[in-house]
Amino acid sequence: MKKLTLVLLLFFFAHNFVYSQLTSFTAEDALKVETYTLAEITDGGEYVAGFIRSRMNRMDIDHRRYGDPNYVAPYTSKLLIINSESGDKLHPFENSEVFGAVKWSPDGSKLAIIKYDQTVFNLYVFDVEKQKLKKIKINSEYLISSRSSLVWKTNGEAVILSVRDLGWSLKADSLFKEATIGPKIVYDSKQPHLKWDAIRAHSSLSMLAEVNLKSGKFVKLTDEGTYSSIVITEDGKDLIYGQNYPLKTVYDRKGGTDYELNKLNFQSKEISILEKRTKKRVNRAWNEQNTSYGFADSGKVYIKNIYAEDQKLISFDTVEIVKGDTLKVKFSINRWSPDNRHVLASSKKGYWLIDSETEDMEMVYEFPEDKELAPQQNILGWTPDARYWFMSYSAKDKWERGLVKYDLTSKKTIDLIKDSNLYSRWRFSKNVNKAFYNFSDGNRPNDLYLYQSKSNVIQQLTDLNPWISEKKISKTELVKYRDSDGNELNGILYYPVDYEKGKKYPLVCEIYESFFNNGYSYSMNLIANAGYFGFKPSVHLENGYPGESWIKGITAGINKLIEKGLVDEDKLGVHGTSYGGYATSLLISQTDRFAAAINISGKVNIISFLGDSPRIGTRNYSAAEVGQDRIGQSLWEAPLKYFQTSAVLFADRIKTPHLLLTGDADWNVPAVNSRELYYALRRLGKEVKWVNYFNGGHGAGASSNEADFYDHWSEIMDWYKLHFEKQSDK
Repeated sequence: MKKLTLVLLLFFFAHNFVYSQLTSFTAEDALKVETYTLAEITDGGEYVAGFIRSRMNRMDIDHRRYGDPNYVAPYTSKLLIINSESGDKLHPFENSEVFGAVKWSPDGSKLAIIKYDQTVFNLYVFDVEKQKLKKIKINSEYLISSRSSLVWKTNGEAVILSVRDLGWSLKADSLFKEATIGPKIVYDSKQPHLKWDAIRAHSSLSMLAEVNLKSGKFVKLTDEGTYSSIVITEDGKDLIYGQNYPLKTVYDRKGGTDYELNKLNFQSKEISILEKRTKKRVNRAWNEQNTSYGFADSGKVYIKNIYAEDQKLISFDTVEIVKGDTLKVKFSINRWSPDNRHVLASSKKGYWLIDSETEDMEMVYEFPEDKELAPQQNILGWTPDARYWFMSYSAKDKWERGLVKYDLTSKKTIDLIKDSNLYSRWRFSKNVNKAFYNFSDGNRPNDLYLYQSKSNVIQQLTDLNPWISEKKISKTELVKYRDSDGNELNGILYYPVDYEKGKKYPLVCEIYESFFNNGYSYSMNLIANAGYFGFKPSVHLENGYPGESWIKGITAGINKLIEKGLVDEDKLGVHGTSYGGYATSLLISQTDRFAAAINISGKVNIISFLGDSPRIGTRNYSAAEVGQDRIGQSLWEAPLKYFQTSAVLFADRIKTPHLLLTGDADWNVPAVNSRELYYALRRLGKEVKWVNYFNGGHGAGASSNEADFYDHWSEIMDWYKLHFEKQSDK
C-alpha cells in the first residue's frame, strides 16, 4: 500500500513538473496554428490533396476591395498531397500560394491545379508517380476565371474549365469604380438589380472551354453565361451543365433567378435543352454514368434520362402507415444506390429505397420519434454491394461521437468508432474502403486521419502542430443547465490552464447562438491562459422575440457555474463577434451583472443596419425578416420588435463598461453602426471605448494585419484585466 502511494505521489509531482515547464499560449501562437483542409480524393483513396492554412494566411486582405470582381485576396496556403498507403507527402509548390480548384484525373495519376500567378490564374498538372509539375500553356487569349471549377474528360486528356475575355475585366473594373469612387453613384429602383447585386451577377459570368493538357489546344464551348453543376457522361460524349439567369433583386430569398439544364455534345458541339428555363431550383442526384438523374418535385420523386423526352414518376401517392401516421408522403432526393437502379429518398419518417424500374418502395431506415434527443447520423458512404451504409454519429446529450455502419438487410447498426473525441469532415473514397476525417481530442487542433473500413485500422496522416505540446492548452467540459423558461441548454467550459481545484476564477463568456461540440478554440485558449474560465453558453432563440433569449440563457449558464463553486460572480465578462457582438450589447442593456463587455463587429441598431451594408445586397433585410435575427416580420409590420432588439435605444440602461472593436473596412457590419453606441454611451456619461482598425474587416483587428491582430487581443485582455481588478479593489 505504501509502495502504491509513493508511485502515485511520484506520478503527481512528475505530471505537475512537466506541466509547469509548459509555456503560455499567445496571440503569436494563435496565428501559426495550422489546419489541413481536404479538397480531393482519388477514387480508390490512394491519394488525397488538400491545403494547409493558418490564421496568418488570412492577414493583409484589402477589405475595401470586397465585391471587386477583379480582386484576388492574398489568402495563401500550401498544397499538400498525401499517399494514404505509404504516408509520403508531396508538395507540388515550394511556397504558400493562392489556389483555385484542384481535381484528380479519372485514373488518379494526375492532379489538375488552378493557381494564381501575380496577375492571372494558370493551369498546372502534377504527375504523382513521376513527381513532375507541368504548367499548361493554353493557346488562347482568354483568361481562366477565378471561380473556375475543373472537370476532367473521361479519357484523361483534357479538362473543362471557365474562362473570361478582356472585356469582362474592363466592365468589372468600371462597375466597381462607379460604385465606390464615383464621381457620381446612381441608385435607381427602376433597375432590376440593386447595384451590388448587378456587380455580383457580372462576377458570375464566364464561358466554358476545353483545354487539351498535352498540346494546350483551346476550344470554347459556350457563350458567356452563369454556369453550374458541370458533369460529363461516363462514355465521354456529352457535357451536362446548369445555366442560371439572374433576373432581379428579391427580398425573400426565393426567386429572382431562372434555371435551365443543358447538354452539349463534344463531337458536334450541338447544345440541347434538357430542362427549360424555370423559376424552380432543382436538386438533382446523378447516377454513376451521369445519364440519369433523380429529383423531387412537390414531394414526389421523378427520374429522367438525358436521352429521353419525358420524366418518369417513381414514387406513388399513398399514405405512410408508420406508427399511426396517415399523412401523405413528401419526399426529398438523396442519392442513387451503388447498383444505379435504386433511388434513395427521405421523408419525415425515414429513408426510402425506390426501384427506378419496378417503382417498388421500401422504408429501409426509420428516423427516431424524438429527433431532438436522438443521435445525429448522416450517410457518408454506401458499400458496392448496396448492403451497408457508413454513417457519422454524434450524440446530442453527451460527447459521444464517431462512425457507425448500418445494415440495410437486418436493419441494425454496428458501432465502429464511438468515444468522446471529436470527429468531423468525413470523406469516403468512391469504393468506401477508406475514410478520411479530421480528428481532435476535443482540446487540440485537428489533424487528418485515415480509417480503413476493411481492416478497422486507423492511421494519422498529418501532425501539423507538434510544438503545441509545449504550450498550455485549456481542457474542456460540457455543462448542462436550464434557462428561465425550462429549456435544457448546453455550454462548453474552458478551464484556466493553471486551474487549482477549489479556487474561484473570473469568467469570460464568448456568445453567439448555440454550442455543443468542443474543439480547439484559439480565443478561448487566450482567455484560459490569462487565468480565466472561458465559457460558450447556448441560448434558445425564439422567432419574434430574440432579444429575451440572451438574458434567459446566458445568465442561467453562469448561475450553474457559480453554483458549482468555480466562478467569482463579481468578475464576469462577456464578448462576441458579429451576431455575438450584437448579442453582447443587447445583453448588457438588460443586466448589470457583468464587470466588462466587448462587442466585436456587431450591430447595435438593427433599424439603420437594414441599409448599412450595401455590398451584401438584401441580406440585412432578409436576416431580420426570415433569417438569423429572427424578428420574423418587416420593420413596417412590427416596428416595436426592431426597437426592442436595438441596443442603442436602451443605452441609458447600460451600466457595464463597454469596449467596441470595429473594422473600418468591414463590408458586413460597417463600423458606423457600432459607432452609434459609442456616441450614445458617451453622451449619457457611461464608460465606453471604441477602437476602429482602419485596415480591419469583419472581425476588427483580428481580420486585419499581424500588428492589428496582436493589438486587438491586447485591447481585449487589457479591458478584462482592468475591470476585474477594479472588482478586487472594491
